[in-house]
Parts: sequence; structure tokens; C-alpha cells
Amino acid sequence: MEIYNPDVSLLAVTPEGEKLIEEAGRTCYLSISKMTDESEKSFIRSAIRRGHHSILEHASASFRILGASRAFTHQLVRHRLASFSQQSQRYVDEAEFNFIVPPDIAADEEALSLYREFMENTRETYIKLREMNIKKENARFILPNALESQIVFSANFRELRTVFNLRLERAAQWEIRRVCMQMLKILQKEAPSVFGDYIIDEGNCTAASNLL
Repeated sequence: MEIYNPDVSLLAVTPEGEKLIEEAGRTCYLSISKMTDESEKSFIRSAIRRGHHSILEHASASFRILGASRAFTHQLVRHRLASFSQQSQRYVDEAEFNFIVPPDIAADEEALSLYREFMENTRETYIKLREMNIKKENARFILPNALESQIVFSANFRELRTVFNLRLERAAQWEIRRVCMQMLKILQKEAPSVFGDYIIDEGNCTAASNLL
């Protein structure tokens, strides 16, 4: 099956994460008594502006990412201060693999036809190798980066801001920008004091903080 867009869902987020961040930060200054029902908003924004980012590590989020390629996951896993659980081509039979279609290929009829033909040839070759009793861990060597590779990604809020700062720039690759944009939109609802400073440019699928 051809896939054109990723699907990102939130699996878990630290309960009362912003209040936890505020309490951790106020512990540094022995100002716990200044906490109020909504004091985390100004406290967190001020901390981010001043570069006191370590307190953001006390809260985290986990996402399931579907419909994104192995080329994308190769980029994502470079963020080493995070945790990953990824679909295994060694143990999963890939005879019915899904594949991602880049926008410029999808927009060109001749390129798309060539791309589909290559994918189906790859599928047929993979199936033939498996029928020859070649192990999945060896048959996978022919599989391209275009294949969908499901992944669960967990990171603390500080690392997530680092990911967004790097991967939502215009120069970042289109697919990782699409995934990160979905994650950012989710977190702007879940933790607006931590992520609400990002200004989103929908047209270019980019975002940048107005606090840094």
C-alpha cells in the first residue's frame, strides 16, 4: 500500500507535567511558596527565556508514529537522549510492506509509475527469497528506505524542544518536518506553557520559538 502522510498519536504524557516542572524549578530557588493554580505559565516561559532548560527534563511524552519511512526513522534515532521501539525487519515478514511516496515523485506521473514498478519488483524479489527459505533477517537486505517502519518514540520535554528546533527548520527533510509538526501540535495542547511559544508556518511546515 502506498502512504503519503504520517500518522502520529500520543501514547502517554507526564500527568500535571507543567506543575512538576515548576516545582522542580522553584526548588532551585526555594520559592515553592509562590506556586499558585496558574503560576507555571509565567514561570516556565521565564525559565525557557533565561536558558534554564534542565527543569524541562522532568516531564516527557511518548508517541506512536505510523506511515513514516525507514529513511525518517534513521534521522529520528540520531536524537540519542530519547527512547525508541521500532518495527523489526528481522522478525516481521515484509511481504506485504507499505511504502511512503515522496511528494515530488507523487506529483510526477512518470516518476510515480517508475517508483511503483520498483517497489513491486522489490516485493516480488523478497517473496521469492523467502520461498527459497532465505531468513527474513537476510531477505531484508533488499528492502529500500521507503518502507513504512512503525516506531514508538519517547523523550523528555527538553529533548523534544531540541528536536523541534532542529527538525522544524525549513532546511530539514520534508518527512521529519511533517512528523514533528504533528507532535508539536499535540504538545501545544498538552503542555502549552512549554511548547506554546512555537509559531507555526503551516504553508512551509516549519515552526520556530519566539522566546529564543
